[in-house]
Amino acid sequence: MHEIYRQWRTVLDGYSPARIMVAEAWVQPEERLARYVRPDEMHQAFNFPYLEAPWKPGELRAVIDSSLAATGSVGATTTWVLSNHDVVRHASRLGFPAGTGRKPGIGIGDPQPDTGLGLRRARAATLLMLGLPGSAYLYQGEELGLPEHTTLADEFRQDPAWERSGHAERGRDGCRVPIPWEADAPSYGFGPGDDSWLPQPASWAEYALDRQAGVAGSTYELYRSALRLRRSEGIGNGSLTWAATEGDVLAFRNNAILVLTNFGARPAELPANARVLLSSEPLDADGRVPTDVTVWATI
Repeated sequence: MHEIYRQWRTVLDGYSPARIMVAEAWVQPEERLARYVRPDEMHQAFNFPYLEAPWKPGELRAVIDSSLAATGSVGATTTWVLSNHDVVRHASRLGFPAGTGRKPGIGIGDPQPDTGLGLRRARAATLLMLGLPGSAYLYQGEELGLPEHTTLADEFRQDPAWERSGHAERGRDGCRVPIPWEADAPSYGFGPGDDSWLPQPASWAEYALDRQAGVAGSTYELYRSALRLRRSEGIGNGSLTWAATEGDVLAFRNNAILVLTNFGARPAELPANARVLLSSEPLDADGRVPTDVTVWATI
């Protein structure tokens, strides 16, 4: 296959402006993934080891280090991703206890995630990911904080995995439901009628774009702020240096930005001279970082 990728690369290199190839390769370890992004093959590859890493500081640091080392060995850019069309959305996935294995879909009768916890961790995970050097990939709807449709009736399922598994695996329909644009419009603005090709849950009205745009603290505005800062501070082109921490805290420097995520049960201290630029949730009254919160700051 790699010889075929090289032929494709030759074709793409003839275009101006440039075209790029991105591998959707579910391979591990990271060193194997790096083979897809050698200089004469694909330009980037989705970092699924990062997507599958549990919400634990040690495991996340390990996969960040191994990812940067593997792609760096072939001169490629590292990528980061939290959700896509094949996995449970991270706003729901992170609503289960840390370390819970990847689920092949969630449906009626299955254990349900903690919606509030999932969104809180998802917002923190997003700021952590967008603070890393390299390319970040966002899946449609995550900028709204959309959870998985975890109560989709089985009669509406269309993913072939549902039938092929003898109804043992719910499949991927829950992350493919059309996203909500307008809270009070038919099918939340997806189409002219009330029904979309996969039913949308009633709870999604609160996530609609028109309920979040311009609203301070909304997930949509958090994404917009993070992406503006990511560009203005050159974070994607930066480099990572780990910072010393205590407890269940992960922190690193990227250019002039300190990125700190608190995974622990107790609030975490910021450096005394830190100036907070953005946080996934409000800080405590004394300026400490609560549990499951990520902060971007300058020092």
